[in-house]
Amino acid sequence: MKVLIVGGVAGGMSAATRLRRLDNDAEIIVFEKSGHVSYANCGLPYFVGGVIEERSALLLQTPESLHQRFRIDVRVHHEVVAVDAEAKRVTVVNHDTGETSSVDYDVLVLSPGASPIIPPIPGIARALPLRNVEDVERMSLAVALTPRHAVVIGGGFIGVEVAENLRHRGIDTSIVDVAAQVLDPLDPEMAQLAAQELESNGIRLHLGAAVVAVHESTVELDSGELLAADLVVVAVGMRPETGLARDAGLTIGPRGGIAVDDFNRTSVHTIYAVGDAVEKFDALDASSTLVPLANIANRQGRVVADHIARRPVRPLPAIGTVIVKVFGLTIAATGWNEKRLVAAGRTPVVIHAHPGSHAAYYPGAKDMALKLLIDPTDGTILGAQGVGPEGVDKRIDVLATAIRGGITAPELADLELAYAPPFSSAKDPVNMLGYIAENVLTGLVRTVQWNEVEAMQSAGAQVVDVRTAKEFAGGSIPGAVNIPLDELRERLDEFQADHVIVTCQVGKRGHTAVTLLNELGVGASNLDGGYETWRNSPSAKRLHPVG
Repeated sequence: MKVLIVGGVAGGMSAATRLRRLDNDAEIIVFEKSGHVSYANCGLPYFVGGVIEERSALLLQTPESLHQRFRIDVRVHHEVVAVDAEAKRVTVVNHDTGETSSVDYDVLVLSPGASPIIPPIPGIARALPLRNVEDVERMSLAVALTPRHAVVIGGGFIGVEVAENLRHRGIDTSIVDVAAQVLDPLDPEMAQLAAQELESNGIRLHLGAAVVAVHESTVELDSGELLAADLVVVAVGMRPETGLARDAGLTIGPRGGIAVDDFNRTSVHTIYAVGDAVEKFDALDASSTLVPLANIANRQGRVVADHIARRPVRPLPAIGTVIVKVFGLTIAATGWNEKRLVAAGRTPVVIHAHPGSHAAYYPGAKDMALKLLIDPTDGTILGAQGVGPEGVDKRIDVLATAIRGGITAPELADLELAYAPPFSSAKDPVNMLGYIAENVLTGLVRTVQWNEVEAMQSAGAQVVDVRTAKEFAGGSIPGAVNIPLDELRERLDEFQADHVIVTCQVGKRGHTAVTLLNELGVGASNLDGGYETWRNSPSAKRLHPVG
């Protein structure tokens, strides 16, 4: 059997090496148009910033090492420029010699990846993308010229990572994004935490702004403002590389990626496709989605190799679990965000919590912000987000596993998670999300979201803050009345509205207050996530509250 693989890195090389382990006799040839077939592209921003010091650390395998260990024929600087699906033949250009050749196959695997989107802006040719080793070499050379000012176009994961690493190099750096927030997978109140961390570390944010021109030493915004820019980076997103597939007559899906089945076969079953170029099946609604993640590409490569070798395989729906470091914060998400759910006509139950990374009495605990999105009818977990200095990664991993395993939100309370004071609390933050979910879904308490407060106040609702007077003086929701939790029974006559919104710092005392007030005949709802969630929201930013 002769198997040709177009493109290396995660998907292509995973398919190649797995297939060799399953079939020692197969002829496996990998064509890679760049000079590097196996490298850690997720580490590229950190090489720019000097965090990863040696370029060699990014290079995982070479053609020589792959041949030595796996007897795989890896040909770098070889670009497949055409596929004849009927004849089962590809046309290859050797960029070292300029020669063109034809190579037959029994099975073809496409792993062309995705390419950076370059917007049609005057002067954009000066902007540097960051996708592969050649890109990082060009960017590193530009950084070595010691630019004073840099502008990163795009506030997504790559843009934020590059901006952080340029600051590590001492470069005055700005991020420009047409969206009103950075990191689109997050909802606004969670993204605001990332924005604050970026700004506190010297990154200037220009959100809701568009770049209209890139000049010799500046970047021009649609407002007319000029930003100094010795270095310009473009990171506005990726587009699946589908040229080969289109020209070969393969089906392209509704999201613009190569359409594949559960075995990663294309519409021509002797041709497979993996990685960033292909559309995935969303785990929540089975729709087509684009999820350019290395772990999914690796898993797809294994699925393809197993199917070629006639081993049983499992379908691979995508949840879209992502994580990024933003200076001192870890930011992660899994599943759908609230914006996407609402746009799809779904109204989730929303839970915010601000637990510590481990037991509060053990030194060094750091607060996290967690958000859970739940189906109101059956408690299915639809998505989750987390932001914090530490402990976020393992909580998101547990929640991603719960989504994959079909564990409902209330059942999170039942999980037996590792506990000792240096690592967690007796009620782990994930358990706490389960307890809160159960309270809300069973109707024990009603909750109000940060973006509902202002309208409810206008309709006559009273906001009662049950924190201490000292906490209240440090910052509060405009119009709120301070009645500390321990004084509620004695001050019932101060509740003036038919509906009361109770708030505390993070929602815990508010829960106690609401259950008490409801028992005493006062109609009350708890502000989900408390003042901590509200003060990091767009509402607080707009109203400029005290503190």
